[in-house]
Amino acid sequence: MPFKRLIYKINVTAIVIMLLSSVNLSFAQTNQGMSLERLIRLDTVMQDYIDQDQLSGNVIYIARNGEPVYHKALGQRDVAANDNMEPSDIFRIASQSKAITSVGIMILQERGQLLINDPVGKYLPEYMNTTVAEDDGNGGYTVVPAKRSITIRDLLTHTAGISYGNGPGEQAWLDSGIYGWYTAERSEPIRETVRRMADLPQAAHPGEKFVYGYNTDILGAVIEIVSGEQLDQFLKDNILDPLTMNDTSFFVPEEKRDRIATVYSLKGDKITLADNPGMLEGVSHVGQGHYIDGPRQSFAGGAGLTSTAEDYGKFLQMILNGGVLNDVRILSRKSVELMTTNHLSDIPYGAGLGFGLGFEIITDLGKYGKPGSQNAYGWGGAYHSVYWIDPKENLVVVYLTQLIPAGGLDDQNKLRALVYQAIVD
Repeated sequence: MPFKRLIYKINVTAIVIMLLSSVNLSFAQTNQGMSLERLIRLDTVMQDYIDQDQLSGNVIYIARNGEPVYHKALGQRDVAANDNMEPSDIFRIASQSKAITSVGIMILQERGQLLINDPVGKYLPEYMNTTVAEDDGNGGYTVVPAKRSITIRDLLTHTAGISYGNGPGEQAWLDSGIYGWYTAERSEPIRETVRRMADLPQAAHPGEKFVYGYNTDILGAVIEIVSGEQLDQFLKDNILDPLTMNDTSFFVPEEKRDRIATVYSLKGDKITLADNPGMLEGVSHVGQGHYIDGPRQSFAGGAGLTSTAEDYGKFLQMILNGGVLNDVRILSRKSVELMTTNHLSDIPYGAGLGFGLGFEIITDLGKYGKPGSQNAYGWGGAYHSVYWIDPKENLVVVYLTQLIPAGGLDDQNKLRALVYQAIVD
């Protein structure tokens, strides 16, 4: 072969190899339409919070089109012990429990055992006729009969008028010993706590306001009465085990105690270790809690579960899939549609937002004013965790950390921006 033709052939081959390498590199840098290079920005931004001692650590789980694209642990599970955070670490997910319990209610409706428009008093008789504390304008309140009975749907949408004890009748709740979202220290079943709540004056009339409170804990008691099972067993049999959520439970098993992340508080510029077990501050319980060493008797459907990012991601993927995961159906597609539709109608709520049966929903992206999609939905937990599902982008996001109070930290909004900037398809 002439020398010039040999050189030409070698050069063409080199160019082809370079082009193929470039193509392969391009494929390697995207996964399910998300840029891996852009996703790595999450590492830098979140590590900065850790380096500034504003967070101890966190675990982030992102799935798109049903496939995990990012699952990382940053920082430390326990700062004093110099113990690194692991993706499989267990977190107190607090109000992220609400979505799981709400699914439990929908399961019972699908079995014909209840209807969400039923009065709660049909199953918990003490709730058939409740009272409301109305501000008297002189620093006190008057107790009046509720204008109507509370329904199960009122509880699912937090429009039952039931708070965490705050409101005009706050003193009565404080005097009763029932106040704040945390119940893990109680040596009684949630059914008994809920029974005593019914005698207290509520914060608003049913169906008139969005009032965040014990609603989902009451739903847990409804599940127990209707199913004849304790809430922990019902959720295990009907949701957790079928979805192989093997690290999700109301209290952390002894053999897994070394995997639970430590709780910190941000009350100034830097985090400090939260007390053990901790105590009530305002309406929040600030501390490590009774999730390992405690009575283990109060299965609070509104705030009691512990879980991992991957486990909770499985639950959210089931919802995104229309009620099914890996050929295991938990709910029908129509039940999921009902849960993820705004039920608030004219009841005031946040700008561009509504609320369904257990989920907050973006109803107007422009008014919401943050990256996202119309009809995306989610919620969060008291320990500064957050999650959301975006059906338009076929996206699931779980962010777990253990920080209470969070001191106005803007990491969740940064997370949202960084997730959406990584979508490139």
